[in-house]
Amino acid sequence: MDERVRVTVADHVATATLIRSDKHNALDQAMFDGLAAAAAEIAATPGVRCVVLHGDGPSFCSGLDVMSFAEAGGLDKDHALFQPRADGSRGNAAQRAALDWADLPMPVIAAIHGNCLGGGLQIALGADIRISHPDAKLSIREMHWGLIPDMGITVTLPPLVSVDVAKELTYTGRIVCAEEAKAMGLVTRLADDPLAAAQELAAEIAGRSPDATRAAKQLFDSVYASGPDLDLEAQLQMTIIGTPNQFAAAVAGMTKQPAEFTDPEPVPAP
Repeated sequence: MDERVRVTVADHVATATLIRSDKHNALDQAMFDGLAAAAAEIAATPGVRCVVLHGDGPSFCSGLDVMSFAEAGGLDKDHALFQPRADGSRGNAAQRAALDWADLPMPVIAAIHGNCLGGGLQIALGADIRISHPDAKLSIREMHWGLIPDMGITVTLPPLVSVDVAKELTYTGRIVCAEEAKAMGLVTRLADDPLAAAQELAAEIAGRSPDATRAAKQLFDSVYASGPDLDLEAQLQMTIIGTPNQFAAAVAGMTKQPAEFTDPEPVPAP
């Protein structure tokens, strides 16, 4: 199998790069497999405090490679992509391409450029933050193929846009520019060099207590899905207050010197 997603780690930041640039990083079976493997590798790597997800070449990801699946016999309800995951975690094999990034305990930043269509947009929606080039094109594109979006979008889209916007984008499959996407809430902010901006932000996050950033991700993912939860706020705070990492952050804040943090244990690879 050709390598589809390359993972590098430096200074507590993992960078996951889709590397099928000749096809605008379109999703064939190998890309689905590569995305799952990359997320699992990052989860199991010690010391990762933030992740940058981006595409090599002219695009972030242009969506499903329909031709590759047609040549392999097509997609039907019995295809492996639609089967429950063997490890029992949420979603099927297709949904994990997006949800595995959402399920990483550390923050994930997607750097978007070129085409970010269909499954590509759903992968980007699995990130905590999306930084886009102003000229990027985004679309919930599945209606173009007579399908609905099904890669975890019921988890990732509702916290970002109102239901009428979600319906309009899905019913039409229309392509929107990054400026409109930002106004809708699909994109966090714009940058002329989204990868550099994502790397800069990741470095800043990596300089914070990994206990606190992970707890903050858990908190907001929970309350944006289920509503306010004062008990969860208090419970999470009690897990970090007074710990060595919290003390190190407080000392760093007072002295203006970088903190030395102890990283959480990584998640063992399945």
